Parts: sequence; C-alpha cells; structure tokens
Amino acid sequence: MAKYVYLFSEGNASMRNLLGGKGANLAEMTGLGLPVPRGFTITTEACTRYYQDGKAIAKEIEDEIYKTMTKLEEIVGKKFGDPSNPFLVSVRSGARASMPGMMDTILNLGLNDEVVQGLAKLTNNERFAYDSYRRFIQMFSDVVMEVEKSKFEAILDAVKEENNCENDCDLNAENLKEVVKRYKELFKKEKGFDFPQEPKTQLMEAVKAVFRSWENPRAIVYRRLNDIPSDWGTAVNVQEMVYGNMGNDSGTGVAFTRNPATGEKKLYGEFLMNAQGEDVVAGIRTPQSIDQLKEIMPDVYNQFVDIAQKLENHYRDMQDMEFTIERGKLFMLQTRNGKRTAAAALKIAVDLVNEGMVTKEEAIMKVDPKQLDALLHPNFEPGALKSATPVAKGLPASPGAATGKVYFRAEDAVEAAKNGEKDIILVRLETSPEDIEGMHVSKGILTGRGGMTSHAAVVARGMGTCCVAGCSEIRINEEEKYFIDKAGKKYVEGDWISLDGSTGNVYGQKLPTVEPEMTGDFATLMQWADEIRTLKIRTNADTPADAIQARKFGAEGIGLCRTEHMFFDSDRIPAMREMIVARNEEQRRKALDKLLPMQRGDFEELFTAMEGYPVTIRFLDPPLHEFLPQEDEDIEALAKEMGISFDDLKAIVAELHEFNPMMGHRGCRLAVSYPEIAEMQTRAVIEAAINVSKKNLNVVPEIMIPLVGDVKELKYVKEVVVKTANELIEKSGVKLEYKVGTMIEIPRAAITADEIAKEAEFFSFGTNDLTQMTFGFSRDDAGKFLEEYYNKKIYEFDPFAKLDQTGVGKLVEMAAKLGKQTRPDIKLGICGEHGGDPSSIEFCHRTGLNYVSCSPFRVPIARLAAAQARVNEINGTKDLGQK
Repeated sequence: MAKYVYLFSEGNASMRNLLGGKGANLAEMTGLGLPVPRGFTITTEACTRYYQDGKAIAKEIEDEIYKTMTKLEEIVGKKFGDPSNPFLVSVRSGARASMPGMMDTILNLGLNDEVVQGLAKLTNNERFAYDSYRRFIQMFSDVVMEVEKSKFEAILDAVKEENNCENDCDLNAENLKEVVKRYKELFKKEKGFDFPQEPKTQLMEAVKAVFRSWENPRAIVYRRLNDIPSDWGTAVNVQEMVYGNMGNDSGTGVAFTRNPATGEKKLYGEFLMNAQGEDVVAGIRTPQSIDQLKEIMPDVYNQFVDIAQKLENHYRDMQDMEFTIERGKLFMLQTRNGKRTAAAALKIAVDLVNEGMVTKEEAIMKVDPKQLDALLHPNFEPGALKSATPVAKGLPASPGAATGKVYFRAEDAVEAAKNGEKDIILVRLETSPEDIEGMHVSKGILTGRGGMTSHAAVVARGMGTCCVAGCSEIRINEEEKYFIDKAGKKYVEGDWISLDGSTGNVYGQKLPTVEPEMTGDFATLMQWADEIRTLKIRTNADTPADAIQARKFGAEGIGLCRTEHMFFDSDRIPAMREMIVARNEEQRRKALDKLLPMQRGDFEELFTAMEGYPVTIRFLDPPLHEFLPQEDEDIEALAKEMGISFDDLKAIVAELHEFNPMMGHRGCRLAVSYPEIAEMQTRAVIEAAINVSKKNLNVVPEIMIPLVGDVKELKYVKEVVVKTANELIEKSGVKLEYKVGTMIEIPRAAITADEIAKEAEFFSFGTNDLTQMTFGFSRDDAGKFLEEYYNKKIYEFDPFAKLDQTGVGKLVEMAAKLGKQTRPDIKLGICGEHGGDPSSIEFCHRTGLNYVSCSPFRVPIARLAAAQARVNEINGTKDLGQK
C-alpha cells in the first residue's frame, strides 16, 4: 500500500519530489542532528490524490495522518488537544520547487478555549497563551475559512487604540482575551457557526486548505511565470510548535549564509524578539539585523553561525534559513537554497568555484538564466543620478534602477500594462501574495513597510525587479491613491518617480538610464558556459545597432534578419509603396531599383558588424497591405504624394485587403507572384557580400525563403535566387559561398521536410507562425481567450512564450529527422520568440538543432541555458526546477 505520510526522521534531501523542498530539507536537517522541531510530512502524492478524488482526503490517508500524529505525540511526550499537556503544531505547505509567499502557513494549531487555559497554566504566561490563540484564530480563519485578514487586523488595531498601545507586544493578557473574544464573534458573524474547537477537525481542514492553495490564483500565476507543472502538487508539513513569542528571551528570524542582494560572503538576516515567524516576513514590525543577536544572546548567535556554516557546506550553496528561539534555545524551522538577485547569483557561483566547493558545471546550474535579464538592463546615468536629490530612502531590497509611473493597486498596474504602459512602479504599504501579477508587470516596487526579507523583497529579488522596501519616510494612502514624501510633496497615480534598488533611494522624477556591461563575475560565468555548451547562439537583428549589441552579448551570427523592417523608415516607405501600387512589372522594377541600394547598404553594415559570423536573411514576408494606409484621410494624403488619384489608390488598398492576412498573399507566395522582388533582394545580399568580402572579411550569406509549404514553391524561388547570385559572383570575380534555405513554419513543410531538404541547405524553425498554424489561432487574438484557458486548466502556459513540446515540438523533431535523412549535413536552427526561453532551448539541444536565435538582450540568457542543457544531458537528467 502506498505510504502518504513520513516522519522527518524517515526522509532525506533526495526525496524532494515526494516530500517537497521544505519537507525533504527538514528531514535532512533532522538526519544531520540539528535542533529541528519534530514533525511529519504529508506527501505531494497525497495532494495529487486529493484532486483525483474530487477534492477530498481519502479515508486511508486520513487514518495514516492520525496514526502518525499519535506516533509524534509519543516522541514529543505531549498530547494533541489535551489541556493539561497540550501539543500544538504548525501546518505549512512545501512544493518541490520553492514558491515564496505563494502558499499559506498556520501556526499554533490545536488551540481552543480549553487548551489555551492549559497552555497559560503550564507556561505560567497567560499573555503568551492568548497571543498565540489570537494569531491562530486569525490565520485559520484567513487561510482555511477565507475570512478576510484585514477584518481581524481592524479589531486588533481598535483594541490597541483603546488601550493606548503602539505595538502588538504592548498588549497585556486581558487585552488579548478581548481580542480573542471579538475575533470569535467576527468568525461567527462571517461564517454562521462557532470557531472549530476540535483539534483533529482543525488539522484536517488545514491540510485540505494547503492542498487547495496549490490551485489558488496567485499560485497558478507563479507557476506559469516559473515553468512549474501543475501536476507536481504540494506537500504539507505538520511540525511541533516552538514559540518566539514567549517573552524577551524568545524570538524568530530569517537569515541567509551570504548576502542575497550582493552575494557577499557574510551572514545576512533579520530577527524580532518576542514575535512569531510571520511577523518578520509580513513586515508588520521592522526587525533588527542578525549581527545584533550577538549582543543580545551570544551563545545562541554562535550556535546559529556554526549551523549556518554546516548547512552551506552540506548543501554546497547559499542557504535561506528560518529559526526560532524559545526561552533561549535555538530551533531550525527551514533551510533551502536561497533566492538571490542575478548579481548575487553570479558572485556566489563564481566564489563557490574559487572556494573549491563546486565544479564549473555545478556552478552554472546555480544561476537561473531568466534572472540574467536584470543585469542586461539599464542602471541610472551617473551624471543625472549625481544631480538628483532623493525624496526618501528605504531599504535596498532588490538592486537595479527603475523609472516609471506610480500605481497603487496591483490590478491598476496590470490594467495599465494591458493598455500599453511599459514604465510602471507599484507603490504599496506592503505587498502580499495577491499582488503577484501587478509586481510582474512593474519595473520597480516601493513599499512603506517591511524589511529585507519581507514578501516584496523576496519576490522582487526572485523576479529580478528593482525594489525599495520599508520606506517609512513616505506616507502612502492606497485608498485615495497618493503618497507624500518627507518634504510634504504629494504624488498621485501616473506621476513619475525613480527607484534605486541598490541604495534604497527614491527620486521624485524621471531619471535617464544607461546600458549595462558584461564584466567581472558575469564575464567569468559566461566564459564557463561557452566552454560547456554545444548549441550555437545567434540573434534576431534587423539593424546594425541590434547586431552590434548582440555581438557585445556574445552572439555567434544572425539567425533572422527581417528585411521588411528595413522598408518602414520614412525615407524608404515611399519607394516600397511605389512598388506595391505598380500596375506592371516595368513599374515594379523601377521602384525596386530605388530600394536596391538601400537594402544593399543595410546588408553591408550587418555583414561588417557580424565580423565573419553567418547572417541569415529572410526575404520579404508580410502581406503588402501592411505597407499601405487604411484610413481615407491617410489614403488621400498618400495619393497626393504619389501623384495618383484617391480612387485608384483606394481601389488598390481594397484589392490587397485580405480576410486572413496571416494565411494570405505573403512569404514565398509574393516571390512566386513577383519574382522580381526576390531578384532585387538577392542582388542586394550578394552585392553587399561581395563588397564586404573585398575588405578581407569572410562572409557566408544565408538566404532564407519564408512560408514554404511545398518543395515546388521553394524550387521556383530558389532558381531565381541562384541564377541572379551566380551571375553576380561570376561577374565580380570574387570567390563567394552562399546558402539557400527555408523557414519551417507551416505544418505541411514539417511533415514533408524530407522533400523540402532536397532544395533547402538549412532549415530555420519559425516557431511563432508554426505555433499559430499548429494551434489554429492567431497570436494577436489569442490573448482574448488564453486567460480562460489558464483558469480552466486547459493550458498551463502561453504557447507563444514557451514552446509547446508535445505538439509543435513533435513537428520540429519530425522535420529535423526527415531533413537529416535527405541531407545529413543540413543546418538546423530556431528563430521564433522561443529562441530565448530556457526550457525551449533545452528542447532544441535535445532535438539536435545547431543553433537558436533570439533577440539581442536574450543572448546571454540563451548562452547559459544552452550550457545547462548540456550539463543536464551529461548528468542524464532533465531540469526539474532543482535550482
């Protein structure tokens, strides 16, 4: 029979998939002999089973939970629900991939009206007992029974006000009894029944709530952003309570073995005396730095330093630890590989190699490629920064520079982003897991409360988003959507501010930013990645500026140059339009002659920028109507400019109109209808290559014919290309090689790839169109309904952001295999948006592609992801979020 519950003493770190990250690490720490409060883990399989059984816990699992609880009572020597010797527990979730703040915790479970009195007698501390009870009622009501937390906070604030207390810890036992009384009244009013008094019922309801929280909206969003499959499920950890709120010899804290913002090798963290865990993380009180524990409790501090070092050496990575001190005794509640900023991730990875703790291969697996994004984006321009005066200062919680317009609610930020606003700064008193989507669309996050380990800080660091936390110098009014800085100036929604996440400074203005450079640890790690990877990384670039940027970031060629982007410039579009409205070949050629020198000049610059690396040039792809205006007013202006009548131009626009342009007269179909277009583009490519090769630069242009669905289409256009190119090369007397290939973006092309490879010397998978054609929906329209698909679990991720390996991936694999059968030396690449997505890059590596091509700023991400794919292959594993 399947085992669904494990005592901590029965597990270890290798059982992560079954016990979740938290459970596996608690088991491992128990095995290392560290002071871990005892407990048990209900497995991820029990969560999966809960959903299979229609959101119910099976009788045999329930029995196993109670049986294990009895075993635990014997070990601990206390009894669940017994007022004379009460056993209280915490209930926490723990998925196999770390999901900070995504899942909810319940502390002090097992308390009721009788047990609280027993706890008060036993500890001789009535204040502590009722403080624990009020916390439990609030958490259980919020997490399990879905009564809003803010309603309880309002009661607590009212009692504090009535008794002239500033902080929670100023309330005495009588005050807390009043809080408990009002909390229970609120619960009954909201739910229609009394607060549950039976501890076994409390436990089972809490377990169900953890399982349910796996499917709460914020968890679903977090999984989608971090490639975590929904069928992993979460484990539940039931653990003996230890109390940080027993008085001034007790406390709780969070610490990292190295600085998670900079990577510096120094213990970093915060603690609060006389508090419980959620006080530190929720940021309700501002904590003390871990160094100060040395003064308050030197023995506990020294023990903690030893344990921290032991854990880092054991896991060979920076650890994020939660601890509680109960009456001067230290307990470890959690350890995990710590979330860190991109800069810290690079420093820690390089330092661990230099310290002899890990190999280069292991080090590159410790950096999440997506995190590098944060380092590839701007910082403030030093001159402007020097002359700017901060209007406030908070804690530098997540580095980087952000300038943007202020929004005070996560949903307003999401709405603004949907309406095209790119520069958004989310300003909140404190963030909560519900704000995850708003945080994701923001360039920066500013909070009025909370420390360096608050929700905002941890999540922002994980996302690589700039964050200034605990900025008590500003007064925020979320209701009325404004904040006031220390000088009394008011900022409302839509006002510009700037945040410096490295210093904690807030500026009341828009500040210019500067481009980043790849030096130091970044350059070192990239060098290691390049030594390991076998997949080449190219870039999608249409301009010399993009090409130069991509080369700086390490691109090994251009995998996609979209020639139509070169025609949209104001000085070029007239000639393009002239070509489109031409009524015959002669007029068309005349217009093409004007475009030829422009294209040739562009290609010369691209070939020069790429310094001999391959350049793939895609011939004209979009439908022609995209170059013409659609509104009467604009048609009239253009007709005048072109010297033709409004009616004639209007007729041409109408004639070019298509019901479904994506599947219309575009790609190779244009070259079949108007071979002179392909002829002109070939001339531009080959003449540019000849001119550049005369400067002693080796150039191998790759001409790519788009949207081929039948080998005969490709054969027809290729003949035009080869005839034109060979004549030019022969005439020039220069030795020049070139290749002609195609983009595989129509399912029929993938299925008949063996035929197409007879003509094509390379395939480049255009996964944007291949995804559209395979799914049968347009990328531009899919946004209208994809959200419903995520909510209803039909899709888990956006197939345009992450390659659909089951369907589209099958076509790519099939085409690669068929292409190689016909032409063993065929070059295979991918040039859709997916070229910069780490999980899609891993797929390309496994499928045997030669290169991926992505936007310039994603090149370093792709270089690292390709190296990780190679390490996974060597280790025989597929990356499952173990980082």
